Amino acid sequence: MVRYMTESEPSPVTLITGATSGIGSALARMLVDVGHRVVLGGRSEDAGRVLAAQLGDHRAIAVRSDITEWADVQRLTAAALERFGQLDVVVANAGVTQGPRRFLGDEDPEGWDATVRTNLLGTALTARAALPALVASGGRLVIIGSVLGRYTMSGSLYAATKAGVAGLAEAIRLELVGTGVSVNLVAPGPVDTAFTGARPSGGGATLTTEDVARAVRFVIDQPAGVDVNEILIRPHGATP
Repeated sequence: MVRYMTESEPSPVTLITGATSGIGSALARMLVDVGHRVVLGGRSEDAGRVLAAQLGDHRAIAVRSDITEWADVQRLTAAALERFGQLDVVVANAGVTQGPRRFLGDEDPEGWDATVRTNLLGTALTARAALPALVASGGRLVIIGSVLGRYTMSGSLYAATKAGVAGLAEAIRLELVGTGVSVNLVAPGPVDTAFTGARPSGGGATLTTEDVARAVRFVIDQPAGVDVNEILIRPHGATP
């Protein structure tokens, strides 16, 4: 369980990757509103600086980082500990979809490397860098997956990476049994953001970024001994 602050205790510290837009930004705002201090990881230095200023410099820091680079991920975790002295929650949220969205065709597959490296390798590196601090705090690792990790979409390498992310979350959870660290997968359906990797081509209903942020907060708010291993959240009637 992540303990909330009392008059004599510091507030929890949450690190979020992909924090400068979309789900990450909505989650950062929501958590600061309920007393968290946040570390904002992202590739846009300017966007991170603006968001941190909006949230309050005493509550938020922004660290430019590319989660596909091991040195960057190490620096992100170190910045959290240097500034706030602890790390209670890590939300591995960053993800991309690039390159063609079909396997049969003559489009240049440039971009597939970034999709695999960000979604799968980047999540693994985030966990690797943050887990020692989470073991020390008895904290929580939340991994943002996708409904497409369970129900795939035609021609989608993105969906394949998210299936890998779901397997990664379970592999980490099994390794950490007995450490006190909870590992949780939150798998949203289509979300109303500029990111369209998880949207069916036919359009339809979407979740808001706040919908997904509330699901993550629910996971974080669970008491000690309760581990919500997976949440699948979709707009009503969505297929998949």
